[in-house]
Amino acid sequence: MNSSFAYLPPEKRKKILLICDDIRVHSGIATVAREVVLHTAQHFNWVNIGGAIQHPDAGKRFDLSQDTNNSTSLKDSSVTLYPVNGYGDPTLLRSLIQLEKPDAIFIITDPRYFIWLFQMEGELRKKLPIIYLNIWDDYPAPHYNKAFYEACDALLGISKQTVNINKLVLGDKAKDKIIKYVPHGLNHEMMFPIDENHAQYKDMIEFKKNMFGGKDYEFVVFFNSRNIRRKQIPDTMLAYKYFIDQLPEEKAKKCAFLLHTQIVDDNGTDLEAVRELLLNEDKYNVIFSQNRLSTNQINWLYNITDVQIQLTSNEGWGLSLTEALLVGNPIIANVTGGMQDQMRFVKDGKWMELNADFPSNHNGTIKECGEWAFPVFPTNRSLVGSPLTPYIWDDRCTSEDAAEQLMNVYSLGREERKARGLKGREWALGDEAGFTSEKMGVNIIETLDELFATWKPREKYEFINLNEVKDRVINHKLLY
Repeated sequence: MNSSFAYLPPEKRKKILLICDDIRVHSGIATVAREVVLHTAQHFNWVNIGGAIQHPDAGKRFDLSQDTNNSTSLKDSSVTLYPVNGYGDPTLLRSLIQLEKPDAIFIITDPRYFIWLFQMEGELRKKLPIIYLNIWDDYPAPHYNKAFYEACDALLGISKQTVNINKLVLGDKAKDKIIKYVPHGLNHEMMFPIDENHAQYKDMIEFKKNMFGGKDYEFVVFFNSRNIRRKQIPDTMLAYKYFIDQLPEEKAKKCAFLLHTQIVDDNGTDLEAVRELLLNEDKYNVIFSQNRLSTNQINWLYNITDVQIQLTSNEGWGLSLTEALLVGNPIIANVTGGMQDQMRFVKDGKWMELNADFPSNHNGTIKECGEWAFPVFPTNRSLVGSPLTPYIWDDRCTSEDAAEQLMNVYSLGREERKARGLKGREWALGDEAGFTSEKMGVNIIETLDELFATWKPREKYEFINLNEVKDRVINHKLLY
């Protein structure tokens, strides 16, 4: 890791109060937050209010500076952790601001977890800017988020869709914010392709033998995500069935489907029951992996499989696709949310941009994409919602279309699959995509430095004309 970029001595660094998941755990939010800290600790001092459900360490304080030094080339990082239940509350926040004296507040995750914080913005922004690394899964542009976006000074959108949504929802007020595209980045030194010359190769082969029960499969489909409803795992299993049923039985038996997820989850379904219904014959070879694995072992999972599949109906980004790209595997994904970014749809020779007239490619307007990507375009869009999120499109693709893409990837053969996957890795590591921790760190340092150089405290009072009523109307096309 390069810790020399924009290095500042500790006493000259701004201190950032980071509110998100505990950066020691392995959730998607914690993974990204940890990489942010590790790749900006040479320029900022960090204090993490680290959340979890019923956190076992709640109320304690940990100095993670030496751990950060050990993971980087730094000798003088300053990283402190305060574990909490949930993401804290106003009383805790006020006390830590007084104790730690941060220069800014940095939040990550769904805005509904921070309603209490946004309600404090009049108090907080008189002293500190609020930075939001944010994401939104789909259109229509969520005008119910407008107050949240207005409460922030810098909006770092992790997808092109999110950046466009921030601008559409804010309207004229967007000019008063710093809005930047900061895609998720992962550590490409931890997620990478392994060949027979690598020091980990023998251990990986032993891991593969245990995972597959000694069987040597020619084509392995991989799913790596939570067992929750929007991930559409039963549809994915049905797609695998449709794919296998097209193969001669002898070839079918040389394929397998590996799912690294919980078999039963109240937020999802009973996947064993789905397997018994759809994939109960010997030829299907369904393998569940639900034990907690190290980062090395997760990397091995990608290396012993051939393609990553993600058919989520609402997906802000899709970290498993990024992991697959960094390992050099092709990806099959539903065209929605931030997964579009990772497929690199191309218009007029350039990476696709979004605007009010073209807010998403989920209609399949643009077909050209990266060689590593095998898109599945939604055939149905349902407007769903809840009291806190009254409307959002749910993009559904068919299992038949996904099965067709599985067949297309299978038909390439192992050599061509790997060649295309490695092109995806090359692009992910390059300047255009920059889906790496280093690039994400650079983006955050540059954006926050711009914020600190231009930020002005919120006025003590704001006059609002109560006679002026503006309707919350959709300011982008619903048909495009």
